[in-house]
Amino acid sequence: MKKHLYTLLLVVGGLLALRPASACTNFIVTRGASTDGSMMVSYAADSHELYGALYHTPAGRWKEGTQLPIYEWDTGRYLGTIPQIPQTYSTIGNMNEHSLIIAETTYGGREELIDPTGGIDYGSLIYVTLQRARTAREAIATIVELANTYGYASSGESFSIADREEAWIMELIGKGYEDDGTGTNARRGIVWVARRIPDGYVSGHANQARITTFPLDDPENCLYAPDVISFAREMGYYEGEDETFSFCDAYAPLTFGAMRGCDARVWAFFRTVADDMDRYTDYALGHNAANRLPLWVKPHSKVEPKTVFDAMRDHFEGTPMDMRQDLGAGGHGCPYRWRPMTFEVDGVEYTNERATATQQTGFWFVAQARPSLPDDMGILWFGVDDAATSCLSPIYCSATEVPECLSENNGSMLRYSPTSSFWLFNRVAQFAYLLYDRVEPVVRAIADVWEREQLSAVGNIDQEAVRLPPKKRRKLLTEYSVQTAQQLFDEWTALDQYLLVKFMDGNVKGENEEGFIDNGNGRDIPGEIDQPGYNEKWKRAVAADNGTLLHVVK
Repeated sequence: MKKHLYTLLLVVGGLLALRPASACTNFIVTRGASTDGSMMVSYAADSHELYGALYHTPAGRWKEGTQLPIYEWDTGRYLGTIPQIPQTYSTIGNMNEHSLIIAETTYGGREELIDPTGGIDYGSLIYVTLQRARTAREAIATIVELANTYGYASSGESFSIADREEAWIMELIGKGYEDDGTGTNARRGIVWVARRIPDGYVSGHANQARITTFPLDDPENCLYAPDVISFAREMGYYEGEDETFSFCDAYAPLTFGAMRGCDARVWAFFRTVADDMDRYTDYALGHNAANRLPLWVKPHSKVEPKTVFDAMRDHFEGTPMDMRQDLGAGGHGCPYRWRPMTFEVDGVEYTNERATATQQTGFWFVAQARPSLPDDMGILWFGVDDAATSCLSPIYCSATEVPECLSENNGSMLRYSPTSSFWLFNRVAQFAYLLYDRVEPVVRAIADVWEREQLSAVGNIDQEAVRLPPKKRRKLLTEYSVQTAQQLFDEWTALDQYLLVKFMDGNVKGENEEGFIDNGNGRDIPGEIDQPGYNEKWKRAVAADNGTLLHVVK
């Protein structure tokens, strides 16, 4: 009976499943803008169907004629094969053994430019390129070669590409499909532009193309497809002079949603680290497209890694879009709104905010490429599920093993695993969403202590590892990465149990110096059980809605 019920639930779940939707956030901090001289790239891989896990591909040497199968990252759809190269690099997550980092956000853009016959998608571009390139410039060249050779199967995409010296934003989109008379695509390939972020500055992108005009004769800082402007003219997207051409205005024109639901996340990061960003509030609200957010800004002071960690936890706190303040936050100030993104009342459409931290995150990271250390000592600070209620653990870029708790083969979106970090962190998050003003501060305090301790601890590991030959160094860094991730799993398991005991049934149990006292019938619980109820806004709203019935008559 149980097996039959479980099978039925899987079938129903499959029927209700939505098409995968990529909605991610990237922040970029150049080495001259960071406190430790590292290059940092953050990424939240957001999708309602993405299982949070850490991917690893070993380095390899391949015989001539070897073919590499390509499967669409979002759907698993088989796209075909491409020739393998003679030697590939080891990758862990979105970083390779040489500290090359590639992250992305999907902006979509013009739908008619999607090529249904494309042989490589945006996800495969990331992970294949990480296996083939050592530097950011090599990565840009590799992405272009792959997409132009095999056809690009996805919609418009923004990439963050960084190594130990340079950080770039690359934006691309396909050319659509046009039959050349033989059943093949005459317009195969991409149009694209890549801009180097000036050292000492920070940048970001969040599901909206961000590159406007760009220099046409500065290959040190700007690279682009030779037909990026002429193709826009051919398609009727642009008619002006080359010098005034704007990539995003041609291929991904601004809308209210692009400003409010996308660029607003970048604005929230900018206002955290830079001065005078509130002058772009009307743009972030989607009210003034002319007051466009700049592509990069100079921070008011050097940016710490922990600042970037916490920027990924943002819900527009302290801004007009603070999600804790309106009635939608309920009685416990919850800064989350379940999808869809908009709703309608009496024929009027309204929006739910799309913050950086969101419930549907599969995995997230802050990657550090560190010029002061060997290139195999970059760090991928890696976490799963919602950034606001989860925690990062250091994974060295040369690690050759994935912790069991983060393995792709440990659980899935339809199969719960008690040893999976994704499921454990989701358990904590689901509880936090119910009692956010009580649970989140406890979770955040634990995460803060852990992350600060690990930021300090990796300094000691660095000193030990840098004195070792590469093979022994790789072994040490792998062991440390695996053990630390498993340690975090154990600590979060204890936190999960503590939160249930502490806040069960809407109560708040008191504690003494030893914690909770074990008892079976209510005796010996230290202090009074607190029952704080709901916040003032919720009480007033309920009174206004149903006060006549609920009024206590004396």
